[in-house]
Amino acid sequence: MPPALDPFRLLLISLAGWLNQRQQDVIDYLQEENRILREQLGGKRRRFNDDQRRQLAVKAKKLGWRIASGSNHHRDAGNAAGLAPPANRQKI
Repeated sequence: MPPALDPFRLLLISLAGWLNQRQQDVIDYLQEENRILREQLGGKRRRFNDDQRRQLAVKAKKLGWRIASGSNHHRDAGNAAGLAPPANRQKI
């Protein structure tokens, strides 16, 4: 019968947990930064030029449109950056 948790598995699980926490800290920071920037804009509508839309679309494609467009109703996933509504999508 193999041991329940050998040292290698314990190390791997610990590393994965640490990386996950680090990644979550980065996400939390970026979400807070976006919230503050939106607050500074006030009620003004955000306008993007074609290059900015293209850059956002490339990043959103990696995430999948469900997360990037905000159609996922999970509070933290929301609109990934809160920047580009799906109505502004253009074929690239």
